[in-house]
Amino acid sequence: MFKKILIASDLSPASDSVITCMKGFKSLGVEEVILFYALGIRHLDSLKYLMEDSVKPALIKQQNTITKEGFNTTLEIAPGIPSEEIKRVAQQKDVSLIVIGSHGESAASHLLFRIGGVTSEVLHSHERPLLLIRTKVTEVNGEKCIEPSCIDFREKILFATDFSDISLRAFKYVERIVEDGCKNVTLLHVQGWAKNDKYLSNKLDVFKKVDKKRLELLKKVLIEKGAVDVEVKIPYGNPTQEILNESKNGYTLIVMGSQGRGFIKELFLGSVSHNVTRNAEVSVLLIPALRLK
Repeated sequence: MFKKILIASDLSPASDSVITCMKGFKSLGVEEVILFYALGIRHLDSLKYLMEDSVKPALIKQQNTITKEGFNTTLEIAPGIPSEEIKRVAQQKDVSLIVIGSHGESAASHLLFRIGGVTSEVLHSHERPLLLIRTKVTEVNGEKCIEPSCIDFREKILFATDFSDISLRAFKYVERIVEDGCKNVTLLHVQGWAKNDKYLSNKLDVFKKVDKKRLELLKKVLIEKGAVDVEVKIPYGNPTQEILNESKNGYTLIVMGSQGRGFIKELFLGSVSHNVTRNAEVSVLLIPALRLK
């Protein structure tokens, strides 16, 4: 499904964890990897070669690790600002997925910004599917270590939908993951938007029936494509919190659209998908909206 991917490295323990544990990417159909690093300089071309020489040995070590796992791997060192260069190189190389390793001390820490402090910018501007690999911080002999996420992402998928166009586009990727072998999927829609609306709150039962029919249609599609266990859930509450609560039930991947209903509002206030990504203890695959050229 994702034959060519870009892995953004900052040579941190989080990115090392992703590099040393590539088995999970084989389950997504990855064949070719572009190992990416941005120097983060502007208008200082004279420093480019000096800085490149200083980071290249460590990057080559990461590249060799990926290659040993059977992937066709190339190294791309860009001179500019990471968020801008990730977008440029992803488009130039026509990658099907951008991968960033991330970790936090806890779910509430928001310490997701590990790739040169630009993960937030990438979240708001990516035009290609984006996979945030969640790694865990563990303690060994009193020292903090990063625990890699060596999993088959297809084991148990949580798909969160608000039935927007971008959400339905994200569902197409769930279909493809199922076609590639995923057997266990939960389809989740949170009812929360009518909470403070006295004209709508008394119609929640009606809305729930409509939403259940929508989810049952999606379930039917996945069953026909090979899924075995497809569960439908329609909780009521705060969308971000309900998705996070459900994600603690042994899921290996959350899939959702990166912008749902009310794109402009979410851009300024922080969308549900971005809040989930910042707080989830599970890796998240975000599918962007199709943008007009």
